Amino acid sequence: MNASIGLFGGTFDPVHNGHLSIADAFVQSGFIDELWVLLTPDPPHKTQKVHAPFIYRERMLEQAFEGLSSVSISTIENILPRPTYTIQTLEYITRNHPGHRYSLCIGEDSLVHFSEWYRYREILDYCDLIVARRPGFDAGNIDDRIKKHVQFVDHEPVDISSSEIRSMVQKGEDVTEYLPEAVIEIIQNNGLYQSDH
Repeated sequence: MNASIGLFGGTFDPVHNGHLSIADAFVQSGFIDELWVLLTPDPPHKTQKVHAPFIYRERMLEQAFEGLSSVSISTIENILPRPTYTIQTLEYITRNHPGHRYSLCIGEDSLVHFSEWYRYREILDYCDLIVARRPGFDAGNIDDRIKKHVQFVDHEPVDISSSEIRSMVQKGEDVTEYLPEAVIEIIQNNGLYQSDH
């Protein structure tokens, strides 16, 4: 059966309630049947950063999205050549999972920089963009060639970032407001983010 698949990528270091909230906005949008969460090993634009081991980030994602039948965790980017560019991921997915319609799920802040992405015009040959709005955020003048591929969804973002959470964990601060309980357990049991990443 042909399905409409949303692709939501990131390093998820760690996955937090903001990610869960935006993923829910994509799932509830009516534009997709399934959401594939793509775990990125080392994104090209963050080359100086050391991440928590891939296996732990994968476990945190699986725990965070457990029980959501319309969401799947994908580690395919871990087998692709580094650095992993979105266009390469799309080429691989469409070749190995033909017949589906694909949409790239991003935040409005990423849309602003989309024209800077590697081979961004070719990305739009493979998929459209589903963009989660940020209240009070102005995406500005988006190129019409990009805009015609965009569907907006309403979203009330959670004001937290993975880097802030890593800093809080390192300082021993309480992060229960921002992380699923199962994710906190993985962080604590494996001593993640205890040193500066």
